[in-house]
Amino acid sequence: MRPPVGAPSLTRRTRILLVAAGVLVVLLLGGSRLLNFYVDYLWFGEVGFRSVQLTRLFTQIVLFGVVALVVGGLVALTLWLAYRYRPVFVPVSGPEDPVARYRTTIIQRLRLFAVGVPVVIGLIAGLAAPTQWQTVQMFLHGTPFGRADPEFGNDIGFYAFTLPFLRMSLNWLFVAVAICFVLALVTHYIFGGIRLSGRSGFVSTAARAQLAVLAGVFVLLKAVAYWFDRYDLLWSNRNAQTFYGATYTDLNAVLPAKLILLVIAVICALAFFVAAFRQNLQIPAVAVVMLVVSSILVGTAFPLVLQQFVVAPNANVNEAPSIERNIAATRDAFGIGPDKVDITPYAGTSEATPAQVRADTDTIPNIRLLDPGKLNRTFTQLQQRRNFYGFSPNLDIDRYTVDGETRDYVVAAREMNANGLVNNQQDWINRHLVYTHGNGIVAAPANQVNEALEDAGGSGGLPNFQVSDTQQQGFVPVQQPRIYYGELLDNQYSIVGAEPGTAPREYDSDEAQYTYTGAGGVPIGGLFNRSVFALAYGERNILFNNSINADSKIMYVRNPRDRVQAVAPWLTLDNDPYPAVVDGRVQWIIDGYTTLQNFPYAERVQLGDATADSRLGPNGQQLPNDTISYLRNSVKATVDAYDGTVKLFAFDESDPVLQTWQKAFPGTVEPRSAITPDLQAHLRYPEDQFKVQRELLTRYHVDDPNEFFSTVSFWDVPSDPTVQGGNGGSQDAQPPYYIYAGLPGQEGASFQLTSALVSLRRQFLASYVSASSDPDTYGKLTVLQLPNETQTLGPQQVQARFLGSPEVSSELNLLRQNQTTIDYGNLLTLPVAGGLLYVEPVYIERAGGQDNSTYPQLARVLVFYGDRLGYDASLSRALDEVFGAGAGAAAGGAAPTTGQPAQPTTPTTPATPNGQGAQTPAAPNAAQATAAQQIRAALNELKAAQQSGDFARQGEALAALDRAVAAFQGAGG
Repeated sequence: MRPPVGAPSLTRRTRILLVAAGVLVVLLLGGSRLLNFYVDYLWFGEVGFRSVQLTRLFTQIVLFGVVALVVGGLVALTLWLAYRYRPVFVPVSGPEDPVARYRTTIIQRLRLFAVGVPVVIGLIAGLAAPTQWQTVQMFLHGTPFGRADPEFGNDIGFYAFTLPFLRMSLNWLFVAVAICFVLALVTHYIFGGIRLSGRSGFVSTAARAQLAVLAGVFVLLKAVAYWFDRYDLLWSNRNAQTFYGATYTDLNAVLPAKLILLVIAVICALAFFVAAFRQNLQIPAVAVVMLVVSSILVGTAFPLVLQQFVVAPNANVNEAPSIERNIAATRDAFGIGPDKVDITPYAGTSEATPAQVRADTDTIPNIRLLDPGKLNRTFTQLQQRRNFYGFSPNLDIDRYTVDGETRDYVVAAREMNANGLVNNQQDWINRHLVYTHGNGIVAAPANQVNEALEDAGGSGGLPNFQVSDTQQQGFVPVQQPRIYYGELLDNQYSIVGAEPGTAPREYDSDEAQYTYTGAGGVPIGGLFNRSVFALAYGERNILFNNSINADSKIMYVRNPRDRVQAVAPWLTLDNDPYPAVVDGRVQWIIDGYTTLQNFPYAERVQLGDATADSRLGPNGQQLPNDTISYLRNSVKATVDAYDGTVKLFAFDESDPVLQTWQKAFPGTVEPRSAITPDLQAHLRYPEDQFKVQRELLTRYHVDDPNEFFSTVSFWDVPSDPTVQGGNGGSQDAQPPYYIYAGLPGQEGASFQLTSALVSLRRQFLASYVSASSDPDTYGKLTVLQLPNETQTLGPQQVQARFLGSPEVSSELNLLRQNQTTIDYGNLLTLPVAGGLLYVEPVYIERAGGQDNSTYPQLARVLVFYGDRLGYDASLSRALDEVFGAGAGAAAGGAAPTTGQPAQPTTPTTPATPNGQGAQTPAAPNAAQATAAQQIRAALNELKAAQQSGDFARQGEALAALDRAVAAFQGAGG
């Protein structure tokens, strides 16, 4: 018989080459990781959060080591036992024994396999473990909620912090035991402990004992899993169409079944352990069959039978206790309980008089005409100044108090946009050393335009820009207006700073250059750091450029959202950072959320879907579509636009999740008391949290479980009627809107985030939701609930009325024929005088513009109240059309550039010889104001008649104009 052929041996040269190749691979992979770690190490040191990086790294290393040792150690023990108790004599089944060659190879390199297999498997398992570092930290620093679940009586913290860690540990043990079982099976087969030859094969005593013990341990772990499965019922999705949480079936069928299966699994495990010492395998076989059959009958069939024949016929009664638990838990988990939400009945219909409308000085003067989602190109074309500046695609809304008057502004930072560089501007020196920063804040009062479009000969309908930059100080003074950190700087690095006496090189204006003097950036003057960053960016110019000196710094990770996410990886961040002038400096403000996946009985929300809307669109930046059942806006973060300083403030200090992470990363989150009054004045209620809450409020405003089960009182978030040309709207949700307005029963105007809600699968308005951002009432949600029988038109229906109006449709069609694009702005819903006022700006833009040279201008304002529609270039005149003359007198504030018609005045008195100035004429009286409105209406009618060629209509318009002029002159006498 020919002896088995061993594996070919390697020559010394081949071994050296293999070792060299292995070292090279390790250097390439490990060297890249080491380089990235050092770059991150420098960055975390710059922002002062190095403890976050090191704590995270230490946790990942320990987790890697523990999992690798446990899995690798169990594998090594398994292999050693299988080899140690192999048969002494292994009969060879024939010359073609398929196992003999492998057996010989292993024996010849026994140490390699004995050490290599456990090490490789341990390393693979260890490399998969560090991703769960947050689970470990939450377990180590878990904070009790002080509230118990209604079924088992455990503190909510057990489900938030302890149970995930126990599940993780159990899963790793499952993996380790399963791998050990497979390796023991293969090892015993190779070394003859298991043979398949003959009629029934052969299994040695050692093989049977080892495999039986491993199987018993696996089944015992399954028994532990059944114990944990009991807790998973608290977020069951069995009845997910109605509610989440343990249902009647879960509590009365599945829960007992888990305990029964647990007992059977323990019996099955004991049977395997007995089989390890006895040759009879019938006992464990019977136990396994019993476990499988029980799983089918007790774990699956019985719950289905109970659900179909007991629960379903009386579901509203049987599920009422569980629904009640679900309502209470969801309100608690998402902050929409009675302590946060004030639901107030509201009529929604009113026959308001002009005097009543004028009396609403909180809302009418502050009606927002500028839609920040539509004005990016307007800001860009009129305030960009240079091709390499830019503004965020979606501008922001914030409020400022200027000259004692508070109003909301459309605000944007004029940032450096590297994508706008052209020709030689794209040279490496220009791109990274010259064009390094943006310049200033651009704002415009949201309730104003410069003039009505038709009054200004085509130059109207534009924002009243107010700029604070290096050349001028506009609506608020800014100490340092240069923008080195912004939303348009995602992957752009810049090298700044210079030695004293060196000529500045950074572009600041056409007349001056600038040298950065702030604290931001990582020092790059040393040769070692220059080499590191040259390798990191693959750019040799960093190493050889003579402008880089001992005082130079490199700026990277410049997007404010990315900076906050890096220093607080445990936060989920709102997708809309916004700039604000705080204490004289430009600060980016970012909202941070703490979330949990499993909160007992609470509704489970797909975060990405719940926060999507028409403004974001399919390509907009949305939150990850993680499943959550708990949400808190626990942290407010700021990033200084000049030096990149990151600060985290504990905004909801009572949040146990935040408290847990504060223990994990001590000193990284400042207390709420550290928020300055100026910063507090610019904090907004976050949009993403509001979107989740309004989605839940469509159902969880209902208190009664039976009413909740019937869904008769549920609401819907309306789709946006203003997109797709306004014809039918979009299927995407209407975004919420920030406004500065009043609320019924509230004294004075406040900065709010608002949304309309409609009836379930209907378009009639059901309620109006508002979240306060004012410091004194921050976070209060007010729901104005309309009567169920009231058929107040909702956003889609109002838009249909707008477009169905003959006056509106004919003029818009005429504009389209004149190569003009029509774009509808945000359709605002405002509670006014007991009813609901809808206001929608209409923008026009020249069609077919080249090189993005066109931009939207406010052309008309649509107003709807009750059953009356107003349409004009001026908000005040549109309100007059709806409510009667004089109703819109206060619209747009007191500024003369609000689009209101110019009032006729008497000539001013010329300067007197003694040099005293002329006397200012008195304001027109009520009769003059009414006559002026009549003059304006007559002029509009005359213009329309001339365009139509109707001479009779022109004569009537001229006669009306003569009467109005005479009335004005008579009123002034």
